[in-house]
Amino acid sequence: MPEGHTIHRLAAEYHRVFGGQAVAVSSPQGPFAEAARQLDGHELTATDAKGKHLFLGFGAAGWVHIHLGLYGKVFWGQGPAPDPVGQVRMRIASDDAYADLRGPSRCALVTPLEKLEAESRLGPDPLRPEETGDAAWKRISGSRTTVAALLMDQKVLCGVGNVYRAEVLFRQGVDPHRQGRSLDRAEWDAIWNDLRPLMREGVRNNRIDTVRPEHTPEAMGRPPRVDDHGGEVYVYRRAGQPCLVCGTEVRTEEHAARNLFWCPRCQA
Repeated sequence: MPEGHTIHRLAAEYHRVFGGQAVAVSSPQGPFAEAARQLDGHELTATDAKGKHLFLGFGAAGWVHIHLGLYGKVFWGQGPAPDPVGQVRMRIASDDAYADLRGPSRCALVTPLEKLEAESRLGPDPLRPEETGDAAWKRISGSRTTVAALLMDQKVLCGVGNVYRAEVLFRQGVDPHRQGRSLDRAEWDAIWNDLRPLMREGVRNNRIDTVRPEHTPEAMGRPPRVDDHGGEVYVYRRAGQPCLVCGTEVRTEEHAARNLFWCPRCQA
């Protein structure tokens, strides 16, 4: 499932390509057809993102609320839009560009109030500059749940997925099995303040890089990582390989229905 940096990139891209224009909106697949008819010909006035939720604003007509889920993707094209191929839930098109949304878990037209209600169910987003980690800390500091599980709970903290979860805990030397209430405020602040620039880099570069300068392939004289997720990381999907810092074998286990990666020495 895409992590928060991908959704913020999509919000920026929709605004760059279609912002301020009256656009054609359709639903070749059908389920979004009635809402598409209401939006067709309206101006895309705003875009927004919180966590893994994308919002496209059409003024008084409302907001399109999108959650990509496990299989959702947006495909971009230049020039007049061709006949749709495959299951296109929503197509937005202008004279010289189009974007096809395929396979989302949610694509619905909502009111401004419904948008606010959806956002209120989410924890703070490290990529929204106006938000702080205070609300997340209140929930984490009283919880017996593991830190690893809490970081993936979108009601606690939104936008963080499996990669950022594993990497920020490694970077801060936190054992992922610790209970949330075992953290002190300084440890939580360090996690929050590390996530913000890491995720901003993800938005900027469209990939997740978490290694510090001294651990890059160039600095260490090692080959670059080859993985369909891209980016240079410390522990994510590196089970059985030596830790880049201490050489200990990186471990993995299933934790709260997701694969967890950590270094037992650096995160003792």
